[in-house]
Amino acid sequence: MKTIQQAVTAIINKTPFIEEALYDKLINVSSLARVIKPEVEKMLKKEIKEGAIMMAINRISPSSVLKIRKNIKKIALTSGDFIMRSDLCDYTFKNTSTLVPKIIKLLKDLGNDNDNFFTISQGVFETSIVLSKKIESKIERIFKEEKVLWSTTNLASLTIKLPKSNIEQSGVYYFILKQLAWANISVQEVISTTHEITIVVKEIDIKQTFSILMDMKLS
Repeated sequence: MKTIQQAVTAIINKTPFIEEALYDKLINVSSLARVIKPEVEKMLKKEIKEGAIMMAINRISPSSVLKIRKNIKKIALTSGDFIMRSDLCDYTFKNTSTLVPKIIKLLKDLGNDNDNFFTISQGVFETSIVLSKKIESKIERIFKEEKVLWSTTNLASLTIKLPKSNIEQSGVYYFILKQLAWANISVQEVISTTHEITIVVKEIDIKQTFSILMDMKLS
């Protein structure tokens, strides 16, 4: 039969970042004990005192937390250069049967132009296009009959190159994005491929975004 310690450890290990928050003293142990108490009692099939759960939480070793942090930092922030682009705009269109042919036409118009920033993210109901402001006129011309759900300008992006090993480690994006959330930076778009993540923010926030990520890399 499981002990209280084993039950509490199993519950917290299901969400490793609760463990990280505990390690950083960002979670009130008493409140956490109260939240997981029903699940602990269900696992052990008996009533458990809240104080006993608190003791078990306090006994959890931070070793797994440190391992996660070390792995994520190694992957996310020692992997390559940061590539920054400014003067961007963002358009989100409703997905229609006519949208894809127009995307193809836009790609043909752009050709092999590597000087401009251009990405497409197609979702189930909408498609977002982030591109350099100087080629915005192409969007307005080619997509003039499509329904624009949202658009904005004065954006900038920061691209982080990731190694192949990033797909084996959970929490890479969390590790990066939580720092921006704590700094109250509003992320406009997150564009990812297998080995890259591009964060799009307002131009007024790009300097702080770059500074935060550099501080993380150098710390």
